[in-house]
Amino acid sequence: MTTTTTAPSDAAPGGDRPTLESINPATGDVVGVHPVHEEADVRAAVARARASAEWWAGLGFDGRREVLTQWRGVITRRLAQLCDVVHQETGKPHGDAQLECALAIDHLAWAGSHAEKVLGRRRVSPGLMLANQAASVEYRPLGVVGVIGPWNYPVFTPMGSIAYALAAGNTVVFKPSELTPGVGTWLADSLREVVPDHDLLQVVTGYGETGAALCRAGVDKVAFTGSTATGKRVMAACAETLTPVVIEAGGKDALLVDEDADLEAAADAAAWGAFANAGQTCAGVERVYVHERVHDRFVELLAERARAVHAGTDVDAKIGPMTMPGQLDVVRRHVADALARGGRAVVGGNEAVGDRFVQPTVLVDVPEDSEAVTEETFGPTVTVRRVRDMDEAVELTNAGKYGLGSAIFTAKRGEDLARRLRTGMTSINSVISFAGVPTLPFGGVGDSGFGRIHGPDGLREFTYAKAVTRTRFKAPLNLTTFDRTPEQDSTVATLLLALHGHATQLPKLPRRPLETIRGRRREQAGAGRGQATRSSQPAAR
Repeated sequence: MTTTTTAPSDAAPGGDRPTLESINPATGDVVGVHPVHEEADVRAAVARARASAEWWAGLGFDGRREVLTQWRGVITRRLAQLCDVVHQETGKPHGDAQLECALAIDHLAWAGSHAEKVLGRRRVSPGLMLANQAASVEYRPLGVVGVIGPWNYPVFTPMGSIAYALAAGNTVVFKPSELTPGVGTWLADSLREVVPDHDLLQVVTGYGETGAALCRAGVDKVAFTGSTATGKRVMAACAETLTPVVIEAGGKDALLVDEDADLEAAADAAAWGAFANAGQTCAGVERVYVHERVHDRFVELLAERARAVHAGTDVDAKIGPMTMPGQLDVVRRHVADALARGGRAVVGGNEAVGDRFVQPTVLVDVPEDSEAVTEETFGPTVTVRRVRDMDEAVELTNAGKYGLGSAIFTAKRGEDLARRLRTGMTSINSVISFAGVPTLPFGGVGDSGFGRIHGPDGLREFTYAKAVTRTRFKAPLNLTTFDRTPEQDSTVATLLLALHGHATQLPKLPRRPLETIRGRRREQAGAGRGQATRSSQPAAR
């Protein structure tokens, strides 16, 4: 996800500290003024969080579940108020803001009610060699977690870290985007109504320097959501103190449409995945690969839906403005590059990019090495490419540097195709549905980051595994002593041979589809050596 910085005003009304203004991107109106927290402020917040961490962890799973349940009630009862803050700071329609908040509430409920089952102490087998030991594992809270959140989904995305970190027994210091500081402040204030005497969730507002200060302030882990470039800077800052990180970075998600797909449903889903939230969705649809037999019909259907959607502030507008003004330049550059290199705009085009709003744009015949295909656009645009079959679609999808989410529309081959895609998440006959399922992990591979939020993996992400063994009785064969005899070593060797020494011949493994593809590409490359002409198909990156 792309981020930006703008200069703060010179000082607060009293001249004591600089401030930042929260701007409504649809109108340019100032909707809030917030302090720019400096390094000393951030360190003080972390210190307060550290002082509250022991109390919070000591409440245990039941106590924390009760607090999080009460917090969920406060958010739900004041949902309209929170949605209005989201609308004012991002420009997204109220309905979209409500959907985002509803999903966040669902995740908060799941995290609080399932933390004990996922993280609580459980017995494990000690194995035969140490059969006299009782073994157990549990997941302990890290202490203080720093969360650096984005502006595109300022409630849902950071709550995917905040809720799970709190449920696991940590306190949190949250640095929201400088574009949505009011949302972060609202969330922290609502939890303080439930627990006024302890600093469970604090907010520090500011720009990149505030986020960097949080990385260096002695937190036990940082959860970051943002662009790949900023994620690398976060990692570099955290490396100074060996602070672990979980990174959810950009995406260039693909949707695959097979020849047997429900084209009406696929086109509807592609339109939603590409244009909802003005395309400002890390796991949104930015490229579509369609089987050649249904390509033209799919493009017709998608174009119909794109023309039915428009960005604006009127009551009929389905999408709002570009929240970050600088992102307009990225969208404009990507569309212009695609058209200059032979692509066609079936809907929209250069004229679709305005001063605040971008109208839905559908691009076809765009080269695979163009910026509109290789780089995250983060706007309401989508490229559609004709492919000979789903093998080619998988190959093109996996050729990119990002690997966040993906989607497939097909009647029969969904599971098989999903396993072949190098992405952290895949939805079959829907788009982005994986993000709303609290039991599923959310995250990617490659330049899309690493680590997971949501689900059991998300709870464990904010803990460390604590292993404990206890001697139950005297071992008949004591191996951990200098009194061990050669006879005992011989006994061990005999046991190992009896248990593990009877290896069987491994079956011949079938050739995997991806290996077949690579083999075909190697054969094509060999056949083309010495030829002066270039292939009409772009090389995989």
